[in-house]
Amino acid sequence: MHLRAARVLEGNWTGTSTVPSHGLYPHQWSWDSAFIAIGLRHLSPLRAQTELETLLGAQWGDGRIPHIVFNPSVPLDAYFPSPDFWRSSTAGRAAGAPRTVQTSGIVQPPVHALAAWLVHQADPGLSRSRSFLSRMYPRLAAWHRYLLHRRDLGGGGLASVVHPWEQGMDNSPCWDAPLSRVTPAAPRSFRRADLDHGSAEDRPTDLDYGRYVRLATDYRDGGYADGAGEFAVEDPAFNALLIASEHALAAIAQELGAAGTARHARAERLTAALVERLWDPTEGMFFCRDVYGGDARDGGESGALGSDRRSPESGALASERRSSESGAHGSERGSRSGALGAEPRSTESSAHASERRSLQSGAHASEQRSRTGALIPERSVAGLLPLILPALPRDIAATLVRTAGGPHFGLGGIARLAPSYDLTGHAFDPHRYWRGPAWFNTNWLLERGLRLHGEHGRAEELRAALLETADTSGFAEYVDPYTGEACGALGFSWTAALTLDLLHEPARADQADRADRVDQSTHVVSHPGHRAFDKAQGTPPHTSHASHTTHTPHSSFETGAKGGDRG
Repeated sequence: MHLRAARVLEGNWTGTSTVPSHGLYPHQWSWDSAFIAIGLRHLSPLRAQTELETLLGAQWGDGRIPHIVFNPSVPLDAYFPSPDFWRSSTAGRAAGAPRTVQTSGIVQPPVHALAAWLVHQADPGLSRSRSFLSRMYPRLAAWHRYLLHRRDLGGGGLASVVHPWEQGMDNSPCWDAPLSRVTPAAPRSFRRADLDHGSAEDRPTDLDYGRYVRLATDYRDGGYADGAGEFAVEDPAFNALLIASEHALAAIAQELGAAGTARHARAERLTAALVERLWDPTEGMFFCRDVYGGDARDGGESGALGSDRRSPESGALASERRSSESGAHGSERGSRSGALGAEPRSTESSAHASERRSLQSGAHASEQRSRTGALIPERSVAGLLPLILPALPRDIAATLVRTAGGPHFGLGGIARLAPSYDLTGHAFDPHRYWRGPAWFNTNWLLERGLRLHGEHGRAEELRAALLETADTSGFAEYVDPYTGEACGALGFSWTAALTLDLLHEPARADQADRADRVDQSTHVVSHPGHRAFDKAQGTPPHTSHASHTTHTPHSSFETGAKGGDRG
């Protein structure tokens, strides 16, 4: 399985990055590359670093990491929306879009700092010799600043997505209500390239696609300015990944000589905001918040999603939080030297930053704080993913575990893998994109979350199910949650990459013995095939200072970690 997964990644490698699949997704996608790098670190830490470096090389001046970096050698009609739709270098000029690389203008979930930290841990010697973290840190910090400042559209401290494609679960029923306010683009104004590679029954409807295009068009025509569109949703998975990556940024800061305490504190404050804004104790999971939705939208909200959880923090509390966060952030920045000290200048000038903060705190701030919105009564796997957070209250973590194994998600019972949407939901479809099928990246995150909160038996069951399903499905893009039947593209990169990560994760039965022999906080095993894989890919050999242990491709790997329709 190790060799087959490696062949998938080898076949999808372009020379500087990895496509999700050559037919359906022929460019570089943001959160795909983060997950791909996590798996690549077991084959070639050098190539894993290159994957992230290529992606972040297309970062915009305002800090955003675009969700697609386009390959100029791919014909325009091979994918829609193509570069001539997004017009990043012109429409995104005010936001600092790069002039020499064509990208989209929206973003995807912020897994990148977590990926960078795990890639560093795979070969710290190589990472230090290439100054990998010191080059990545300023860009990752700017990315988080963008999300925490420009995207706090609800005023409660959480980041909002402004398009369903940004959250990654593009066609989720969670978007149906907020999308219903959007007038779709005319059907003849665009051509769907996705239907050339997939069945229409498994893809988003033409009506939904028209709304996706309308939102993206309006965002582009507005110069990619945030806060002016019709769609803004606070999503629990997007914010959980931001928080997890904030913890990873703290670890990176410590590796580079800073304290990292301000970032850990910020991550804990964001965890508290996530619970306050999106947790529903009656339903036992997190829900999305429609920032522009009414308090009793269409009578659709149940009592369990009532007004007591719709109230964001008061203006005074929000002001105190921002003031405290700004002070802590400034203090941490002031304590840094070298690479960290230069961080703010790497992506935007001081004047630009000052203008941005003025705009954020001025005309839009009071409007943002007034938007309480409403929770969206749809159960998505996104509502389980805060399980990856270390500071999540113990009772909430225990409740999420019960919900995952209950009738709505069936994990460990009637479902082979956790579905993307409620098994009992009105819109459930086991094959339609993000409206029921199981995905490998969300289940990989759940496996990490279960381990983090001590559910080792459940985690091991999920790990075994993931490996078996990846193998039998041909590393499919997604699968039927009941049967494991392959759906979407085959030979999908993040499925192969996360399979590698699970294969190299130490089995529970081996951990006690390994713990007696290994200091797990400092010991990193580098795969003996790294040099051969790098040579096969045409990448230069490197000298690793990590310790090497001879083992087969199926042996354990210590990480040290604890813990679509794509536009």
